[in-house]
Amino acid sequence: MSERVLVDQLQSREDGPVSISGWVETVRDQKKVQFVILRDETGAVQLVNPATRPDPDGGEQDADALALTALISELSTGTFLTATGELKHDERVKLGGVEIKLAGLEVAAAALPETPIASDSGLDKRMDWRFIDLRQRRNALIFRVSTTFEHAMRSYWVENDYVELHTPKLMSTPAEGNAELFALEYFGEQTAYLAQSPQHYKQMAQAAGFGKIFEIGDVFRADPSFTSRHATEFTSVDAEISWIDSYDDVARMQEELLATAIQAVADKHGAEIKELFDIDVVVPTVPFPRIPLAEAREIVAARGYAIPRTDGDLDPEGERQISAHALETYGHEFVFITDYHPEIRPFYHMRNAETGLTNSYDLLFKGVEITTGAQREHRIDVLEAQATEKGLSLEGLEHYLDFFRYGVPPHGGFGMGLARVLMLMFGQDSIREVTFLFRGPTRLAP
Repeated sequence: MSERVLVDQLQSREDGPVSISGWVETVRDQKKVQFVILRDETGAVQLVNPATRPDPDGGEQDADALALTALISELSTGTFLTATGELKHDERVKLGGVEIKLAGLEVAAAALPETPIASDSGLDKRMDWRFIDLRQRRNALIFRVSTTFEHAMRSYWVENDYVELHTPKLMSTPAEGNAELFALEYFGEQTAYLAQSPQHYKQMAQAAGFGKIFEIGDVFRADPSFTSRHATEFTSVDAEISWIDSYDDVARMQEELLATAIQAVADKHGAEIKELFDIDVVVPTVPFPRIPLAEAREIVAARGYAIPRTDGDLDPEGERQISAHALETYGHEFVFITDYHPEIRPFYHMRNAETGLTNSYDLLFKGVEITTGAQREHRIDVLEAQATEKGLSLEGLEHYLDFFRYGVPPHGGFGMGLARVLMLMFGQDSIREVTFLFRGPTRLAP
């Protein structure tokens, strides 16, 4: 079998024999010539075959040529095959300036002739047939960008001596309180919970003396929301660091991380993102703007929007308004909102001794919250008091509280939703577009 060549390697090859494999994107079956657009994971190329039709007068013909013409006429969109032939460079060919004159086709797996979705199919229909939806070049690009983005973040952390963790997704107690939990029977005697976040284990690593850690992994929320930015299973990007003086130490790390990762995306994929999504990848400058929550609410009010929430937080429109202010004032797509009231923060967020507000932040990107970060409370007596104040059972938190009874350094970290970042980077309306297989209240398949 000939060595497989990828489509993006064809332009650099000399004319001559070549073998490529992929799936059929389109077929133009004309009387005298046939064209097949074959796509693989790197691009698309035009295959050409001078058609040999049966002679109505019964004249002698090349049996192989007749068979190849007949095979092409029967090809359906989505069929996976291997094509062999002669590579020809021709600047008149719009698709990459190359084409392949066919010598033969070997079908690996034929597709049914009627494709179940079209380019204008609705989102839910496309999610039903996600594997076909992802064959589109623009959809596949999202996951190549995600790979670059994650790799750049990992490289930043590794180069700065962070330890990568893979924390358990089965837990004996909740990580974030008692809300939004998936519970399941565990060998008939116990109840286990799917992890809402790696929060407890990130902090355990600080008690273990690891110093700086990160994790990119799935988390689960039994949240019945049907918004464009919520899912019941999603990928969380988390980091935690020891010996900090303020939540600003965490924010500085995160802004450096994001600037590094977005630069990598711009360098490798910027032109293709512009071509397929008409989006300019803007590499953020450091530092990002920082606005205390109370001031942010005043700015939003001055812009003419009254936030309906009574808990003191921003609502989605408030987030869009303060992000618009940051873009207009600082020329920045990112903005940290800081100093949240304890009532709207978890019990483990440290509180400022002077203001009573938490040493925490939310990071907004293009008007949407993508991150919560904070300095954690590491003093066991204060931590217990704050948990009790929140109505949590200390008995249920016993394993977690044990970390702090044997010493934990001052520390903090963040959790960031990967799909939200990608959704905003690509200018999409829903995280479903940037999630390989979305999970929500009404979707468990495919």
